[in-house]
Amino acid sequence: MDSLTLSPFRQPVSGTVSLPGSKSITNRALILAALSRESLTLEGALFSEDTEIMTAALKALGFTVSPDPAGKSIFIIGQGGNIPQSEADLHVGNAGTAARFLTALLALKSGGRYRLDGSEAMRKRPMRGLLDALATAGAAGASFAGEAGFFPFELETKGFAGGTLAVDASASSQLLSALLMAAPLAKGPLTVELAGETVSKPFVEMTLTMMAQFGVEPETAGGGRYAFAGGQSYYYNRPAYVIEPDATAASYFLALPWVIGGSLRLQRMGRVSLQGDIGFTEVMNALGVETATEGDDLVAAPDGSPALPDSVDFNAISDTFLTLAALTPLLEKPLTITGIAHTRQQETDRVAAMATELRKLGQRVEETEDSLTVHPDLAALKAATADTPLAIDTYRDHRVAMSFGILGCRDLHGDGRPWLTIKDPGCCAKTFPNFFQVLEDLRPS
Repeated sequence: MDSLTLSPFRQPVSGTVSLPGSKSITNRALILAALSRESLTLEGALFSEDTEIMTAALKALGFTVSPDPAGKSIFIIGQGGNIPQSEADLHVGNAGTAARFLTALLALKSGGRYRLDGSEAMRKRPMRGLLDALATAGAAGASFAGEAGFFPFELETKGFAGGTLAVDASASSQLLSALLMAAPLAKGPLTVELAGETVSKPFVEMTLTMMAQFGVEPETAGGGRYAFAGGQSYYYNRPAYVIEPDATAASYFLALPWVIGGSLRLQRMGRVSLQGDIGFTEVMNALGVETATEGDDLVAAPDGSPALPDSVDFNAISDTFLTLAALTPLLEKPLTITGIAHTRQQETDRVAAMATELRKLGQRVEETEDSLTVHPDLAALKAATADTPLAIDTYRDHRVAMSFGILGCRDLHGDGRPWLTIKDPGCCAKTFPNFFQVLEDLRPS
């Protein structure tokens, strides 16, 4: 489907949403399971482009991986730190987790030679911090076919000997998470040292918590230093590891009742503990949406008490900034979104993408390297979409598509007239393949 013109909701929403499994947790669990000394089933796993890229890569490396999409489970036999194949060609698409996590995993292999490439967008995304760290530590050396520090490259791997490994993860916390997961399997004691600061720190905490669930923790951790004893392997002392539903995906359905009224129940979101993006509930609370845990579920409904500040820092939960940015034309006062400079190097330049599309919708937007300030103009929004639906470019970015998809549910003109078209809605396959069908299924009959 080249494009999808959205039909606004004419009535308040009411229903229950079952969200896909977390991409971040699924891909971390796949790496940890592959490095463990057991067989394990991942339950509630996400089946999307990014996780399929990871499972395909692990299969190419000789791991036994058996996905069951119907049962939302993946069975994997761990190799205790061994990588069966010493040579492989791997394509990581535009999956940042696969790109970073696999590169660090490969460096555990002595005498390995691996050729890695990604999509055109992935060829522009940061890898240098990770590759420089591996080279300095003597764990792996990369030969680049194009620009140094970027895909494509050939990786000659030698294994982690131990010592101290310093990484610049200022561009992406995934660079640090990748090394943390591999570090315990070094031949000797290894300390991972963060050079400077990193972004999206909750994802690093997710990595450390999951490592602990698989039986490995740093001997010491603090001040950006993580010391491991070396010679370890992972072990999850249960037959199945249950994946949490995706908190980033939940942001769209936390926002929907604010856009059109009503309430939604988000299944299994009430017990989320690993994902920092559940912090988006606080953003919605400030917008006047009450969220309450009922059993295992999370219920969201407007309560009419908005208290949104003039500025919101999204550094820790940056994947959700697009959800709020897309809704800014409906706000009653200007809003500045900060802490998002690093999102310029994700699936697309997300800051520029959101600024461009909001301006097409008649909004005045001020853009800096690290922020967006939007001056809401509802009249201009109506004028820009009065005659024909306005088309939103999505830049092959699933989060751009889903965020504006929620905005388009508003009955803007009061007559049910469609006013927003999403180009390339299929890009949602990256993390939420049936997003627009889930949205449509919530429409009151």
